[in-house]
Amino acid sequence: MASAAAAGARAGARDETGSAMVAVQVLLQTARHTTADDVLAADGYLFVTPEHLASMAGVMKDFFDRIYYMALERINGRPYASLICAGTDGSGTVRQIQRIATGLRLKEVAPPLIVTTGAQTPEAILAPKRIAQPELGRCYETGAAFAAALASGIF
Repeated sequence: MASAAAAGARAGARDETGSAMVAVQVLLQTARHTTADDVLAADGYLFVTPEHLASMAGVMKDFFDRIYYMALERINGRPYASLICAGTDGSGTVRQIQRIATGLRLKEVAPPLIVTTGAQTPEAILAPKRIAQPELGRCYETGAAFAAALASGIF
C-alpha cells in the first residue's frame, strides 16, 4: 500500500507532459527508520499502517512516540492522509492517528483509506496479505492527489 501511494505521489507531482510541476521529493521509508528530522523536513505526510487488535502497528506508535515532542509546534498545519490495512474494520487505528495528528496540529486533507482483507482466522491473520489491484489503485490515487495538491500549493 505504501509503495503504491509513493508511486502515485511521484506521478502526481508531474503535469500532463510528464514534466515535474515543482520539486516534490517523495521519501518512502519505514516508521522504524523515520526520525524527527525527517518529519521536520517534510511538507506533508502519508501515514500507512496495518491495524493489529484495533490499534495501529506497534512500530507506528513507536514512531509517533519518538517524534511527537520534537515536532510539536513545529509542523502545525501541514497536511496528512492515512492508509490503513485491517482485517475487517480499521476505525480504531483511524481514531488513534487522528488524535495524534490533532495534537500535532496537522491538517487531515483526505478521508482515511481503509483496505480490509477479511482475515479472521489465526491462519488468515498470520498469512502474508496480498492487496488486490483495485485497492492498490486507490492507494496510488491517494498518493497522486496528495502530491499534486502539495505541488500546486493547495495545502
